[in-house]
Amino acid sequence: MADADSTAPARDFRDTVFLPDTPFPMRGGLPQKEPQILEAWGDLYAELRRRRQAEGAPLYVLHDGPPYANGDIHIGHALNKTLKDFVVRSRFLLGYDVDFVPGWDCHGLPIEWKIEEKFRAQGKRKDEVSKAAFRAACREYAAGWIDVQREQFKRLGVIGDWANRYATMDFATEAAIVREFHRFKASGQLYRGSKPVMWSPVERTALAEAEIEYHEHVSPTIWVKFPVTGATDDHPDDLLAFRHATPSVVIWTTTPWTIPANRAISYGPEIAYGLYEVQSMEQGLDFEPWAKAGDRLIIADKLAEEVFRAAKIATWTRLYDLNPSGLECAHPLAELHPGFGFAVPLLAGDHVTDDAGTGFVHTAPGHGADDYEVWKAHGHHEVPDTVDPDGTYYPHVPLFAGLKVLETEGKKTGKFADANPAVVQKLIEAGTLLARGRLEHSYPHSWRSKAPVIFRNTPQWFIRMDEPLNSRKLGFIRMDKPLGGDDGETLRELALKAIDETAFHPAGGRNRIRSMVETRPDWLISRQRAWGTPLAMFVDKHTGQPLNDPEVDARILRAIEAGGADAWFETPDAEFLGVHNPAQFEKVEDILDVWFDSGCTHAFTLEGRAGSRWPADLYLEGSDQHRGWFQSNLLEGCGTRGRAPYEAVLTHGFTLDENGEKMSKSKGNTTDPATVIKESGADILRLWVALVDYAEDQRIGKQILQTTVDAYRKLRNTVRYLLGALNGFDHAERLTDLDQFPPLERYILHRLWELDGQVRRAYETYRFQDVVRPVLEFCAGDLSALYFDIRKDSLYCDRPDSLRRRACRTVMDEVFTRLTAWLAPLTPFTMEEAWTTRFPDVGTNCARVIPDTPASWENPAEAARWATIDGVLEVVNEALEAARRGKRIGGALDAWPTVTLPTDALAAFDGLDAAEVFRTSGAELVAGETLAVEVNTADHPKCARSWRRVPDVGSDPDYPELSARDADAVRHLEGRG
Repeated sequence: MADADSTAPARDFRDTVFLPDTPFPMRGGLPQKEPQILEAWGDLYAELRRRRQAEGAPLYVLHDGPPYANGDIHIGHALNKTLKDFVVRSRFLLGYDVDFVPGWDCHGLPIEWKIEEKFRAQGKRKDEVSKAAFRAACREYAAGWIDVQREQFKRLGVIGDWANRYATMDFATEAAIVREFHRFKASGQLYRGSKPVMWSPVERTALAEAEIEYHEHVSPTIWVKFPVTGATDDHPDDLLAFRHATPSVVIWTTTPWTIPANRAISYGPEIAYGLYEVQSMEQGLDFEPWAKAGDRLIIADKLAEEVFRAAKIATWTRLYDLNPSGLECAHPLAELHPGFGFAVPLLAGDHVTDDAGTGFVHTAPGHGADDYEVWKAHGHHEVPDTVDPDGTYYPHVPLFAGLKVLETEGKKTGKFADANPAVVQKLIEAGTLLARGRLEHSYPHSWRSKAPVIFRNTPQWFIRMDEPLNSRKLGFIRMDKPLGGDDGETLRELALKAIDETAFHPAGGRNRIRSMVETRPDWLISRQRAWGTPLAMFVDKHTGQPLNDPEVDARILRAIEAGGADAWFETPDAEFLGVHNPAQFEKVEDILDVWFDSGCTHAFTLEGRAGSRWPADLYLEGSDQHRGWFQSNLLEGCGTRGRAPYEAVLTHGFTLDENGEKMSKSKGNTTDPATVIKESGADILRLWVALVDYAEDQRIGKQILQTTVDAYRKLRNTVRYLLGALNGFDHAERLTDLDQFPPLERYILHRLWELDGQVRRAYETYRFQDVVRPVLEFCAGDLSALYFDIRKDSLYCDRPDSLRRRACRTVMDEVFTRLTAWLAPLTPFTMEEAWTTRFPDVGTNCARVIPDTPASWENPAEAARWATIDGVLEVVNEALEAARRGKRIGGALDAWPTVTLPTDALAAFDGLDAAEVFRTSGAELVAGETLAVEVNTADHPKCARSWRRVPDVGSDPDYPELSARDADAVRHLEGRG
């Protein structure tokens, strides 16, 4: 409708126009309104489950990966839990009964540190506090954050069985974790091994690969000479006789502190090596190099020039090829202390390359996985212990006793300490340092403390990855589908088979986790801390084997169920051991790796619980959990039940700032979900989650959120318009005969049919972006720009019983019914507000299922027609806008365009009122070869009600200011005919 004439009509007909009317406000006011909706919902999740179970709905299980109970939720938590809520709500919408129990991970180092800080603030060291008091403080701390986070998740609109949440620190849960541990113990998969593991001196505990992150770090690099002391007869005479100079094998390392632990040198059997003699050194240096003319060095040919450059060697001669096999060397510190007087053999190793270094690998079997394996493979069994849990050299280490590898206290915590420079200095004194430098490279750090870690030999408990399992010993309990676990299959083989049988979203997740499982070492499950679930078992002091006695294990489980982990540490051994002699057994007081804890969650959250099912339909976490929770559940499930505890795995990326940088409080580039909710509302945050491609890393910030707000505003205005236009609509007004619907309505019904299929498929495959984006485009394009604009004249001005208006309102009702359902999982607060505004007495919108959409609505012919019309409309609208700018018309209703159309385009207008489509007072369609528009003015009187300029204005003597259509409508309203 255009603006009114400056001269007002004799009568004001505004009260006869059916303008939209609704109390649903244009501004959402979500921060104030959402808490009210939450309160009105009450225990919505329980209500939805009751309804679906009463309907006999199929069960769907989403198992919650537990966040850590330590601090307010951050944007990553918000993304993760919102995605899970999309799954829960959409499955309810699709007609499922959904099991979702939120949980928390409670054990581990971050909480221990917080409690240590608390006691330090009271002037108490950790060793001055009883273990029971310390664990009680940890438990209280975690419980407090569970309460905080639960309310924060609820405020996001996340629904679940909050009343029965799980936590890894609950007594019954700790007992269940121990029960799972006992299954591994009883099956023979568990063993204690002394091997190098990643160790955090700052945290004084072993770490698993999942607890490691890599950061750039500058390390000292050294090239060290190991003098050859012996060789087999296969080597040249002058090498054996050392007539010219003692040759040295040259190694390169970035960990000088491990040199005291050296026991061998590894070489590559396929690498070409040579014996080189130094001829001259570079001149004009600021220091005297450690190499000198006449030195004989054994190096990989490919790397010789690089080594000489580092050592400032100017010229050299290659004497001949050399096979390192059979050589023995002296330790480079042997001249300084007899404690290093042992022989250093050269060992063949497949891990050695000539990509960097010297082609030889310094081998310290207590400080590297490859070092350990090659040492053992050549029949060596003694692995030296060099540093203690603090990363300090043991007293028995010559020259370096008491020196630290890393600082573990004070302001320099996590910085490398005195060990590296001390070792370098001693090598200089011994005359065995060839060169040194610095290297920036990726170095492993603890993801908790952010401090560097080291490889350290220490006795730990492991679960075997490559030992054939015995399914009878394991007692696999699932019988409803075939299981793995046939004799001869290993845990690794079972896990890889389970990966192949699992659906991954996105599909690339399968290759990611598969590559990790293919190459991972045995599962390290022990930790040397206080706060956690214990490895509750006894070990025979003579055999070193765990005690497998079902009665002992049963007593342990009963005690932990009653008193939690404390019961294991505080109960006398005799009460557990029964007939066994306590003096014969060692009580293991290590705690389980927290990944083992969370890897067991399926066992006590899903299995055997009423209203649930094992395995879960879906696990959903960040992509980092391929090496974390997904993998620990995979291994635990395969090791105890022969298969993964999930049917499908969905992963999401990480949330970055608007510039694509990692968020950091120190950078000040974080987005706090609580702030977003306070300022804009949870539905804005949820809509952002729905709009991003969660499978990739996403970005968030003020500008991105403003874009989300704009999208929300368009969506809200669409719903508001529907509510206003449907005011007073009832069943009597509804049209049911599809033949009575005009072509435009049949097109919108087709679009509803089309979208219904897209939305259902997208929800079924967790593609939430493919729900919201097509729906938003439908609202902005098909509805606002086309349907609402064309039909507003009919909606406002036709008499209420006209077929065209009834058809319009019927279709709008179908649109509203579906929009509020389709978007309920994504923007539940807004859709609830819209639904209850229209239907205050019919119950929550969240309980609905997607309405069935009749197949008869499918109409590709109508879709093709309106695709053609849309192209014509674009050209007509451009012409009308140009005429308006040129002040030839005031608005579209002042125009009566002549539109020339090709034959196929002209056919698309069959049965349509072109003026109605163009939103003009009239229109002439003319056949022609090309599309062209001539904008003419509508030279007819203006209807005082609809503002159309049409020839029949004044044709009704009772309403001389109105067109015939408007006069008929007013007469109907006034009861005059």
